[in-house]
Amino acid sequence: MIRALLLALTLATPAIACETALLLAIDVSGSIDRGEYALQIQGLADALQDPEVADVLLQGQVALSVMQWSGLGRQAMVMPWQRMLSPQALRSFAARARSLPRAFDGSDTAVGEAISFATAQFPAVADCKRFVIDVSGDGPENAGTSVGRARMEAAAKGIEINGIAIEDMGSSAPTTSFYKNWVVTPRGFVLTARGLEGYPRAIRAKLLRELIKPTG
Repeated sequence: MIRALLLALTLATPAIACETALLLAIDVSGSIDRGEYALQIQGLADALQDPEVADVLLQGQVALSVMQWSGLGRQAMVMPWQRMLSPQALRSFAARARSLPRAFDGSDTAVGEAISFATAQFPAVADCKRFVIDVSGDGPENAGTSVGRARMEAAAKGIEINGIAIEDMGSSAPTTSFYKNWVVTPRGFVLTARGLEGYPRAIRAKLLRELIKPTG
């Protein structure tokens, strides 16, 4: 009797669907030095623990994962998909992200290969309403599959690609231009991080822009 009652209550309570599956793709190619790598993982962990970002992640039961990428054949899922179902789950995910070891060293920048690898990870979270690849990097593609083709394949599967372009201090923005022209999907966007201090602000802003539903 009790078991039947619990089952009835479970069926009567609508489950909150996963709003977004967000894969964070971190550049660890040879052009990323130790400081830039530390900046990416510390900035990511800080952003995940920001109160506003945390609220959105939990309300949408967002599925998060992290991959690292560099040259040909150098892509790794370093944190598999996890649903943000509780504050404890989010705290645990952020803590593991903060201490992530670097998967690869001293290789090329195969952006297209990274996107293709990321695209293949979404069947595991097919119940989510939106699929997003979040690419951060500091340079254009110089090895591997055409990034344009990888982007088209992702878009055809309903996957949105956004990016953070890590630029040197100054006025030039070659990575930003490359990401805008070749990496992000038509509805995607690029934010630019200038120097070491720009990345934490950029990733927080990007997560909020990706996860908060547009109004109007």
